[in-house]
Amino acid sequence: MATTTYNFKRVYVWEIPVRFFHWITVFSTTILIITGFIIADPPAIESNVEAVNSYWFGLVRAIHFITAYILIANLIFRLYWAFVGNQFANWRNFIPYTKKGIKNILYVLKVDILLMPDKEHKLSNISIGHNYLAAFSYTIMTLFFILQTMTGLALIGDTSSWWLPKFFHFMIPLFGGDIVVRYVHHILTWLFMAFIVIHVYLVLYHDYIEARGEASAMISGFKFIRAERVEEKEEDIIEKAEKQMWEGDNGDE
Repeated sequence: MATTTYNFKRVYVWEIPVRFFHWITVFSTTILIITGFIIADPPAIESNVEAVNSYWFGLVRAIHFITAYILIANLIFRLYWAFVGNQFANWRNFIPYTKKGIKNILYVLKVDILLMPDKEHKLSNISIGHNYLAAFSYTIMTLFFILQTMTGLALIGDTSSWWLPKFFHFMIPLFGGDIVVRYVHHILTWLFMAFIVIHVYLVLYHDYIEARGEASAMISGFKFIRAERVEEKEEDIIEKAEKQMWEGDNGDE
C-alpha cells in the first residue's frame, strides 16, 4: 500500500505570556482543588498542642485564598493578552461567530468526539492554534471560573474585612442561602476536574495520532504544521491585510 509523505513546518504558535498563563493556571488549579477539598471536609488531626498554636487549617485557607487571587490576576492578564497577542492568542479564536468557526466545531465533533472518518481531508480543517471547539470550551470554562470566583468570595464575605468579598455577598440571598452557594462552588470544582481529564486526554491523543508536538508546544511554543496549511494561512493573512488597506484607502477618499 502506497504511503503519502508530507512536508511540515515548525511554526511559533504559543507566545511566552500564553505559556506562562497556561502553567500558572495548571499549578493554581491543582492547589485550589486540593486545598478546596480539605476545606470542604477537613481531616481530624489529633495533637497535644493547644488549638491556638496549631494553625494548620488557617494555613490551608490562606493558601487557598492567595492562590485564588493569583489565578484571578492571571486571568485578567490573559484577557488583556487576547487583544495584544499574536493571531493564535486573539479573542476572536474563542468565540465561533463565523461560518468557518461553526463548520470547524462540527468537524471536530464528528472526527474527534464521534470518531467518524474524515473523508474530505481539507487543509482548512487542520488547526494551527486551538481548534474552534477547544477554544470555545475554554470560553465556557472561563465563565464557570468567574462564577466559581464569585461564589468563593461570597462564602468568605461575612468573615472578611476586605471590600471585594463583601461586594459579592449578594450571591448568598440570590442563590437562596450560603449552603446553595457552597454546593455550586463544590459542583464547579468537580466540573473543572472532569474538564482537566478530558483536556489532558485529548492533548495526548492528538500528540500521539498526529505527532505535531501538541503537548510539547506549551513548553517550547512551537508546533509542526503541514507546509501547505501554513502557506494557506499566510495567504489568508495577506489577503485580509490587503483588503483592510483597500477599504482604508477607499475610506480616506
